[in-house]
Amino acid sequence: MTDRILDVLDRFEKGVVVFLVALMVLTVALTTIELAVSLIADIAAHPHYLLGIDELLDVFGMFLLVLLGLELLETIKAYLIEHAIHVEIVMVVALIAIARKVIILDVKTTDAMPLFAIALIIVALSLGYYLISRVFQQRLPRPGKDTDAAK
Repeated sequence: MTDRILDVLDRFEKGVVVFLVALMVLTVALTTIELAVSLIADIAAHPHYLLGIDELLDVFGMFLLVLLGLELLETIKAYLIEHAIHVEIVMVVALIAIARKVIILDVKTTDAMPLFAIALIIVALSLGYYLISRVFQQRLPRPGKDTDAAK
């Protein structure tokens, strides 16, 4: 009885993950199309086909949004394959998200406290990513080292 329930739950979980992958693929595709249309419209609307700072910041924000979607897709894909969430990928997604926020942020109209909080978030995420990367590098076997004690 317990095995049957676990099997049903496993199938449900896989179905939800596959549905999430399909939604993420659709979202990334539509966002990429929207980015292309927006960029072409912005370029065509300006004399000499040069974009202003505001338009460039919007375009860069959209680029990072597409990258964010791709990283989230990578996280879901890794979960589908390995049934594990990779902490490194989640940290990269968070770093891209905060980088996007920084790029589109208007520092002239933003108070100091939110800027300080964003700076602390960036430092914390960077330090966390560095420490997680070091832990994973230490766990990997080093090339050239004899790992087989029987030899």
